Amino acid sequence: MLELTPEEWTAIRISLRVALVATAASLPFGIAVAYALARRQFWGKAAVDALVHLPLVLPPVVTGYLLLISFGRKAPLGMFFEKYVGIVFSFRWTGAALACAIMAFPLMVRAIRLSFEAIDHKLEDASATLGAGPLWVFLTVTLPLALPGVIAGMVLCFAKALGEFGATITFVSNIPGETQTIASAIYTLTQVPNGDAAAMRLVLVSIVISFAALVVSGWLANRAVQRSHGD
Repeated sequence: MLELTPEEWTAIRISLRVALVATAASLPFGIAVAYALARRQFWGKAAVDALVHLPLVLPPVVTGYLLLISFGRKAPLGMFFEKYVGIVFSFRWTGAALACAIMAFPLMVRAIRLSFEAIDHKLEDASATLGAGPLWVFLTVTLPLALPGVIAGMVLCFAKALGEFGATITFVSNIPGETQTIASAIYTLTQVPNGDAAAMRLVLVSIVISFAALVVSGWLANRAVQRSHGD
């Protein structure tokens, strides 16, 4: 049984909260963008696709710096959200969730897009011929059939958010009790004398959480496939 310190538990709680919020906030946008890229033709589609995947190829510190100058307290977007929405991003756990969401968004979109592209259009056309409108077809046919991909995208987003480091530490720093996640806590512990044991405990916790997320996602995806086949 691992004996975790209160500081380590705090880092775990912050990591889980950041990862869950990042995943939940990304999901509606991820589904919309994935559907548009999979099913729609529009001017600038290649540019949108490249922009979505840009965080995968940019150095994470570059993404973090861009977030800092865009969502900092003195930045236009930062001041807008603070004044009209009441959310402060810079050096807060909310900023960590934003950074993680942006870094993980391409993985979510990719998984969901592939799922949309694999759906047989004849099933949607059959529903439409029975009088269902486009929105109803999407909600009752397309989205349920794409559910395994949606689940896979959510898990990829959660796992990426759980392990995100570069963009997060650049944007919101490494503040214990506020923005210090498991990844940044491990980094800190490797820089201090006698921190190896605590770092290893957090490494093991990270492995357990990630493994559990993969197992649960596999079970949910199998259930979704069984339901789509009427089993």
